[in-house]
Formats: sequence, structure tokens, C-alpha cells
Amino acid sequence: MDLSPRDTPLDVHTLDALRRRTSVKWRAFDPDVLPLFVAEMDVAPCEAVVDAVTAALRAGDTGYDVGTTYAEAYARFAERRWGWALDAATSRTLPDVMVAVVEVLRVLTGPGDAVVVNPPVYPPFYGFTWNEGRRVVEAPLGADGRLDLDALERAFADATGVAANGRGPGSGRRAVWLVCNPQNPTGTTHAPAELEAGLALAGRYGVRVVADEIHAPLTRPGLDGRPTTTHTPLLAVPGAETAVAIVSASKAWNLPGLKAAAAVAGPGAVDDLRRIPEEASHGVQHVAVLAHVAALDHGEAWLDAVLAGVERNAWLLTDLLAEHLPDARYHPGDATYLAWIDARGLPGDAGRDPRAWFLDRARVALEDGRRFGSGGEGHVRLNLATNVDVLTEAVARMGASLRG
Repeated sequence: MDLSPRDTPLDVHTLDALRRRTSVKWRAFDPDVLPLFVAEMDVAPCEAVVDAVTAALRAGDTGYDVGTTYAEAYARFAERRWGWALDAATSRTLPDVMVAVVEVLRVLTGPGDAVVVNPPVYPPFYGFTWNEGRRVVEAPLGADGRLDLDALERAFADATGVAANGRGPGSGRRAVWLVCNPQNPTGTTHAPAELEAGLALAGRYGVRVVADEIHAPLTRPGLDGRPTTTHTPLLAVPGAETAVAIVSASKAWNLPGLKAAAAVAGPGAVDDLRRIPEEASHGVQHVAVLAHVAALDHGEAWLDAVLAGVERNAWLLTDLLAEHLPDARYHPGDATYLAWIDARGLPGDAGRDPRAWFLDRARVALEDGRRFGSGGEGHVRLNLATNVDVLTEAVARMGASLRG
């Protein structure tokens, strides 16, 4: 299998150079640990972002953010990438994706109301929801890693107290379906028909829908350069008139230290976004917005080069696992730079608690699948956004740990 290219932005830094970074990825563990856990990329920065931030600092353009500049840039990107005509006038710029999710949940639900999620899914969906006094109702993905509409309907019935098929008076409780689109950690891109069916169910049960679309720009190209699937923006799907999407460039351009996001409303949810208090926007960093705008407007070629490297690494991982950990199961998803590995077939403690095993015995740090909710037991999430040498060494260590 051709695993070229070897000159992407992922292939610039040596391990020694990466260890000089001071973010959590490179400071959370001892220096002998290879960190492939948190969603940071080992990547050379997008020069358009460097230029924009440098220019802002030199000009003293470091004041407060204002207006819909962020969403306007995202709209231009979305039109080019997916043919989605996002209405920036219906947006609110907010400090980051999970802050935006929380602010929307505060408007659409109250304490004791339910938030439906589809595990395995991004762990903060649980923590942020619980911290707001809402309860989490799980509708696990199916065995194929896709949305399970029967599980979703059962969850909606539980969340609202409405009897099956959407009949009955219900409990009077409000509820939200918080959908990860694309899905973290599995890399699933939800198909238009799946999203439309989920929206129809939500409408039947009176459940509002909020989509976290931070991984949307990270649909990968396939080895031949032609994607087999693409991202479907939730708000472009029939039935999403009262839905809200949270969008951001932070994941795709490796900007978690310069966070920003926008909440975008369907036509029936515009008034809901207006109810988010002004103070929620006070944490928006103007320089971060400038960085994201530069990425969206001028960083698309950089993004495509990164995605080519991630695609290469996803298939390289399949070969490395076949060589070193043949009892582990993994198939590349269609989006994200994350790999979801089923380690339950590994012997003994390696299969029961693979995260602890590989950290202790191989000195490789991965994310514990149990943090992602039901279906995460015996799994680990591995970050593919690194160079070939680091990935190769990590999997070789993992295999060696099982051989004593």
C-alpha cells in the first residue's frame, strides 16, 4: 500500500523538537512517554495564522472582539467546502465549543432536564452536562458505529417522558439531543439520511437538537485523494429548522490555545441564540478570532496537506497493528485525526485496562475508552496527528509490552 506523502506539516518536527513544547500533551507525562492521548497535533503551524497573529500583536490589535467576523469567515469556508450557505447573521461568537454548548443548553433546558448523547462520545459532553444540573441519557451507537435510531427513540422517550412513538402527554420536561458531527472518537461521518431521521424523531418527541461540529473540517481525503464520504452540516438537513450548530476552526488548525467558536441557529432557533446573555461573549479573545479567520480564509491548502498526512497515518496504523498487535481491532474512520482501537482481544490486563497497561508497560499515553461512555470499555483512543517515526515507535512499544 502506498503510504506517501512524507512531506506534510506532520513531518516537520523531530521528537526532540516536539518535547520542547510546553502544552499539556508534552508536559502531562514523564519525558520517556510518547504522548498520543489529547487532541493536539504535532504539526508545523499554518503560516497564514502565524502572520495574522503576529500582525495583530505588532499593531496592538489586542482589544475586545465584536460583530460576526468569525461566522462570516466560517460561512465562506463552508460554502467552498460543503456548499452550505451558513447565515452569519444568525450566529453568536463564543469563547469555545463547550462554552457555546453550555450556553445553548442553559437556554433550551433547565436543571433536571435531559441531554441525549451517543456514546462512545467526547467525554466533556458528560461533565459539562452534569455540571449544569442536567441528566445524561445515552443512546449508544450501533455495532456498526453509526446512529442507532431505535436507541435514539428510546432515549428521547426517557428524556421527555413521552410514550413510544411520540404519543402521550409526557413529563413536561425539555430535552436536547447533543450530537457529535462528525463523531469523536470513532471518526464516523453521519450520513444525511441518518441525520434527517434523527431530526424527525427529535421533532416527534419535542427534543431540540444541538450539534458539535468542531471536527467538520477534518473529513479525510482517502488514499486516492477522493473522499468516499464528506461532512454533512446539520443545519443543511431537512428538519433542522430549530437546531443549533456549534462550529470552530480550533481542532482542524491546531488552535486549542487560541480558542474561539460560533453558535449558528436554524431559522426557528434565532430567538434562542438571542437569549444567550451578552456576558457569555465577554470571554471571546479577539486575537483568537483573527487567527481562526485567517485559517478559514487562507489555510485550506495547509489543512489539505495535514489531512493527507493523517490519512497516511491511519492506514499505516492498520499495518503496524497487524504486525505488532494483531489481536487489536481498528478500521480508519472517515473524519478526525483520532483512531478508536478495540483492545478487548488482547490478553489479561492489556485487554481489561489497555490505557493503564500501555502507559505502564510501553510508556505510551493513550486516552482511556471508558471516559467516552457506554461501549468504551476495553478501548483506547490514539492521536494520529504526529510524524511517522513517533507513530511507528509507539505501536512497536505497545507490541513489545505484550511479549514481556
